[in-house]
Amino acid sequence: MSADPKKPESGPGTTGHEWDGIEELNNPLPRWWLWIFYASIAFSLVWVVLYPAIPIPGGYTKGTLGYSGRTEGEQALAALKAQRAEALKGFDAVPLNELKNNPQLMQAAVEGGRSAFKIYCIQCHGTGAAGGKGYPNLNDDDWLWGGSMEEIHATLVNGVRQPGNDDTHMSLMPAFGKDGLLTKAQIADVTEHVLAISGQEHNAAMAARGSATFAQQCASCHGPNGEGMRQFGAPNLRDAIWLYGGSRADITATITTARAGVMPAWKGHLPESTIRQLTAYVHSLGGGE
Repeated sequence: MSADPKKPESGPGTTGHEWDGIEELNNPLPRWWLWIFYASIAFSLVWVVLYPAIPIPGGYTKGTLGYSGRTEGEQALAALKAQRAEALKGFDAVPLNELKNNPQLMQAAVEGGRSAFKIYCIQCHGTGAAGGKGYPNLNDDDWLWGGSMEEIHATLVNGVRQPGNDDTHMSLMPAFGKDGLLTKAQIADVTEHVLAISGQEHNAAMAARGSATFAQQCASCHGPNGEGMRQFGAPNLRDAIWLYGGSRADITATITTARAGVMPAWKGHLPESTIRQLTAYVHSLGGGE
């Protein structure tokens, strides 16, 4: 055993470097590792010659093969558009109410609408079109403005409460509490009436009083039985589907301050063909009429 543990009697030599009495041993890298390293360098040099690689003023080196990922992507996109156009040939000429008579064309339209929905609609309606508070669920059969192909198309084209569009869906619910149209007691009674007709726990005496107020103030839009009227965009209050919540607190807040959701009019922002494809997709989700 060596008297100095820093200087073993056998093993690799040193590089001649020493610091504070500690010498650097000369342990060369494994030969296989070196060959892989050299091969990687050679491969990278070949790649730089063949493919776009080095940034230069005004762009980058193009490579001797002239390959471009962007060009390849554009070609693939063009091929996809041509394929989709072939599948949708004659689509714009088919009336919406007759589209289901052509299953192949309907399926192509649905798939095109599915793609467009992911770009333009999921921000409000969600990826699965289930919506959220203030944003309708498009999977059920509860429609504010109608669920036929023509009605869905009209909603997409003209939007809801879209400024500057004379054909947009327009309805305004009074803010009964904020504007002083009803007292807090009357609002509480109407709330209990809505809870009653929707099958929820309620105060029977208050609901009875609220029934008369409902008939005077609410039935003109929601109907005498609260089943809703689509011409006004007034929701059905008798089911378990709620746009802004069906709890006592939510209903009270709605009556007090009113609700007025909006949806953009897609006419002028999207091609008519895309709007028709969105119509087909929304109609196919399960709640279309």
